[in-house]
Amino acid sequence: MRFAGSHWFLFAALAAVIAIGLGEGHGQDAGKKKGKQAQPKRADKAPDKNAHLPEPPATPVAQLKVAKGFQVELLYSVPKTEEGSWVNLCVDPKGRLIASDQNGGLYRITVPEIGSKDATKIEKIPVDIGEAQGLLWAFDSLYVVVNTAGKYPSGVYRVTDTDNNDMLDKVETLRTLEGRGEHGPHAVLLTPDKQNLYIVCGNGTKQTQFNRSRVPQLWGEDHLLPRMPDGRGFMRDVLGPGGCIYKIDPAGKEWELVSTGYRNEFDAAINREGELFTYDADMEWDFNTPWYRPTRVCHATSGSEWGWRNGAGKWPTYYADTLPPVVDVGPGSPTGIVFGYGAKFPARYQEALFICDWSYGKLYAVHFEPQGSSYTAKLEEFVTGTPLPLTDLVVRPQDGAMYFAIGGRKTKSGLYRVTYTGSESTEPSKLDQTVGKQDRELRRELESLHLQKDPRVIDKAWPHLASTDRFIRFAARVAIEHQDVKQWQDKALAEKDPQGAITALLALVRAAGTDPFHRKADLPVADSTLLGKIVTSLEKIDWQSLDGQQRNELLRVYAVAFNRLGPPSDDLKARTIARFDPAYPAATREQNAELANLLVYLQAPSAAEKTVLLLATAPTQEEQIEYARALRMLRAGWTPDLRESYFKWFHKAAGYKGGMSFVLFVENIKKDALTTLSDAEKDQLKPLLDAQPIQSAGPVAPPRPFVKEWKLDELTQLADAKLTGRNFDQGRKMFAAANCFGCHRFGNEGGSVGPDLSGAAGRFSRRDLLENIVDPSKVISDQYAAVRILTADGRIVIGRVVNLAGDNIKINTNMLDPTAVVDVDHRLVEEISPSPNSMMPNGLMNTLSEEEALDLVAYLLSRGDRSSPMFAK
Repeated sequence: MRFAGSHWFLFAALAAVIAIGLGEGHGQDAGKKKGKQAQPKRADKAPDKNAHLPEPPATPVAQLKVAKGFQVELLYSVPKTEEGSWVNLCVDPKGRLIASDQNGGLYRITVPEIGSKDATKIEKIPVDIGEAQGLLWAFDSLYVVVNTAGKYPSGVYRVTDTDNNDMLDKVETLRTLEGRGEHGPHAVLLTPDKQNLYIVCGNGTKQTQFNRSRVPQLWGEDHLLPRMPDGRGFMRDVLGPGGCIYKIDPAGKEWELVSTGYRNEFDAAINREGELFTYDADMEWDFNTPWYRPTRVCHATSGSEWGWRNGAGKWPTYYADTLPPVVDVGPGSPTGIVFGYGAKFPARYQEALFICDWSYGKLYAVHFEPQGSSYTAKLEEFVTGTPLPLTDLVVRPQDGAMYFAIGGRKTKSGLYRVTYTGSESTEPSKLDQTVGKQDRELRRELESLHLQKDPRVIDKAWPHLASTDRFIRFAARVAIEHQDVKQWQDKALAEKDPQGAITALLALVRAAGTDPFHRKADLPVADSTLLGKIVTSLEKIDWQSLDGQQRNELLRVYAVAFNRLGPPSDDLKARTIARFDPAYPAATREQNAELANLLVYLQAPSAAEKTVLLLATAPTQEEQIEYARALRMLRAGWTPDLRESYFKWFHKAAGYKGGMSFVLFVENIKKDALTTLSDAEKDQLKPLLDAQPIQSAGPVAPPRPFVKEWKLDELTQLADAKLTGRNFDQGRKMFAAANCFGCHRFGNEGGSVGPDLSGAAGRFSRRDLLENIVDPSKVISDQYAAVRILTADGRIVIGRVVNLAGDNIKINTNMLDPTAVVDVDHRLVEEISPSPNSMMPNGLMNTLSEEEALDLVAYLLSRGDRSSPMFAK
């Protein structure tokens, strides 16, 4: 298929696949000034040579891919100059839609009946309010959450019809909020009891005054080693807890803090049981760093904390004081979400959570499965398109159809309708809600204690600190932390159950201490002897008897304790070093990361030698950066050879690739490390420190010799016969050796320019998975497809569209290097067509022996699970 001289297509294929998003997920932060949240840079306006061309229509439905049995209609192509770019939708009691222009006012939409040829009717709502990023009809009113771009103050507003003439006419300010831009206030939705409202705010919104909080007001940065803010200065002065979800009464007088720690969640939705979910953003400037976290669906339970911190400080999901996501989605830009309740869809889609990704034009159906007291989920691409900058969606009760809008950032907007035309039943779903019901009821019972300050809560919640369910023990700990710490301190110190003790002692260090960045006069002051008591209690927990997650949590308690109650005495330092030095290095990357931080903090004599060795042998740049970051603060235990090895690593790292902040993060690590050198060491290392590193695009792994050209049938037969007794660590090393980590995320490490392979084994058969490796061009994912562009000046550019700036199309030409971007002036484009070849190179496994190939296949099929039967000896 070729598109020559088609201006509407150029807009469509380029403008909305730009990797920036309304919810500020992927590619969104370009142009931020150091030290403050700056607005995007604006180029000087030059005469527009194409101003005479007609405005293109919204993306035609012929360009969309839709799940089997469904159809999509384009109901309305929004004239940008008159009605703007729509970012929110809601439904009024008469079934009319209401839409908001991101930079303008509100519109009421009467949609035609399904099957009708009538036109869609648009009315401007004559009230002085706009720039909304949240809309909801409730309590005979339209609630509007403004995220200002300039005209209207950010905040929550209520709009009513005072003369009953079916036209809104009065605007009432319920509360202004301090936050603007695309990390400001967002969605509004009804609570499960339909008596109150939830308000969703991004991490650029300063916390507003609230009457009560389900989240213990004990938040802190909780970094054991000095914090590393974003390398480019974005939000460097913004501390946790980040984005928040509040509950308010209809009049906006009573505010309750429900959940915190999000980066920039744009919307939220509630399932049949009243459970709250949100879709949180990523920080694409952090690609290929150990602290990068993909976009993800979060179960926003009462009192939850999701661990957003500025720069390198984001909490990994294994920390005990945060929670794991329902599902990781990958790079993108989260916008509207809604459950399929009320839709005339097959049952599994009625129960699905539909989530919008602005930047890649994907509407996902998220299919939940109960897991303990929470859920896990699988993703399905429901509607996709190029372009399809999805902003919001609703299910209209009057016809059971789904409606979604595209637009935002002044891109071309459109309104679409999704209906089911297949043969499956669309009768209301009768979901079996018995699986996990008791666990969820127990968690909710514990959550009901979060607003109570009563000594009896301690006895009710305490047994559940030892639960094997993370959400249950999290809820129990939150209930305990709301109580007077003097009433349960001794109980925590005396707890004998290992898991119960870890959870109780975490609560104690949080409640009795204060984070250095959040200390206030009214917060508790630590007992000078308490740290010693806590360490003594921690020492009674047998390290060898703990599983991997418990070890992670135990190390986290030490870190938070020393951060909030430390620094430890010489005796406590010596005891802690003596305990953990024999355990380092450990079996897992996560434990090694935490042990490195702890032993460097304690200035352990062996930390330099052991961590430099890990730095030299770690198979991924993410893991290497983890150790380099810790070593930057180490002063003890160095020898000249170890110092030289460490600073040589920075030359190696000069060839590593990542997001926009990547290079600056590495530079900042080196700057901190230089401050630990004596004058004599600086003189000795001067040639190395002064040498300019060679900037290369080379992979982390060194080149390997050719072994053989693997064929699909041969590899499949071997995998069917020999996937037992495999070597997990060797499989992970081969994933790096084949350069897979350079593009693909797997588990909690790797690049993000290619598809996330963490769950590939659950989506593909064994043969299909191997075929995608052996012959990557046979089936190319739309999300990662390349295009071939021919320009009037004779250039041919092949790559993936990643951004748009003014008249320039930005094309990534190398998946191993997120910064390998070429600019093409779209006015010079003569032809654009899909590339027949994948950007993933061929022959990646041809340097692997049979044993190495089988270990890699086992690593992939196990989804990175070291305990998989494939690795049993």
